[in-house]
Amino acid sequence: MEIAREAVRLFADRGVAATTAEEIAAAAGISQRTLWRYTSSKELCVRPLLTYALDFVIALMRSWPRDRPLAEAVVGTPAPRADGARDADAEALRDLVRLTRTEPGLRAVWLQVHHDAEPAFAEVLAERAGHGPDDLEPRVQSTLLNGALRVAVEQWAWGADPQPLPLSATIHRALAIARSGLSD
Repeated sequence: MEIAREAVRLFADRGVAATTAEEIAAAAGISQRTLWRYTSSKELCVRPLLTYALDFVIALMRSWPRDRPLAEAVVGTPAPRADGARDADAEALRDLVRLTRTEPGLRAVWLQVHHDAEPAFAEVLAERAGHGPDDLEPRVQSTLLNGALRVAVEQWAWGADPQPLPLSATIHRALAIARSGLSD
């Protein structure tokens, strides 16, 4: 996570093209050789920041009581970190998602992380409903959940409102829209 945080900080300050892998490694307090053991490109350095939240949601969905709606799990439980670290990661996430609008390499990582999350979401949804993960129902539900989460984070990060809604409120609203389905 430290590498991801430093990469985002440098990318936000300088841009992706102007930031070198050597600078990311130095900022994270590691050698460039160590950096390349963790990742194959400077853009991929940010992946842990993106996967952390989705991995947490998947773990929470797996452990959520079957008699309670999964939407409560996704919206109502904060990530298991101290407030300072969670706030710093939220700001890094916001900066990173803002960069995905103008940095194609970061946009590709963002979309790939979400693409990779869908089968995991489908597996959890299928287990809860007694379906196979490749059945149509859990696949469509996982796509709706994933899309709602992705768009909610983008809305939260890209919004121009100086007093934006908290991310959890934006996610809650996006899930409500997804649950309501397509308009007539």
